[in-house]
Amino acid sequence: MNTWLRLPGNLMQGHRVASGPSAAYPYSSLEKQKPFFQALGLDLYEYFNGTLNISIAPAVFEMTRPELTFPLVEWTDLHPPETFSFSRCRVWFMGEAYEGWVYYPHPETKKTHFQNPSLVEVITYEIPGIHYGDALEVELNPEEITVTA
Repeated sequence: MNTWLRLPGNLMQGHRVASGPSAAYPYSSLEKQKPFFQALGLDLYEYFNGTLNISIAPAVFEMTRPELTFPLVEWTDLHPPETFSFSRCRVWFMGEAYEGWVYYPHPETKKTHFQNPSLVEVITYEIPGIHYGDALEVELNPEEITVTA
């Protein structure tokens, strides 16, 4: 990849199931998914056990050619298998860059917890001092993710 697409964003509260437990799951969904992703070739254990929900509104994004796609992962017995895609990204906050992955559960295989197409879910390291509503920037791979203003 030659150039990252850098977008302004704001940290929003998500469904709070990735970091869980929640009303939907008696556990963190991401913690439960990590062994499945690792077995498929993506080790996410070094990252924070939750996702950042970054609003890039009014822009919207579409995962068009992700680096990784894992079809129909049977990670829970609470609903049918889901397909997940991942694309490398960076989050910039207070002058620091944090490497990570855009985490994209495909809506066509999800039963609940749908995301707005302006909300990019990111798995990255724990970011000290970050709070809901904070401004940040996210860098996406334009060869894998299409952004429309």
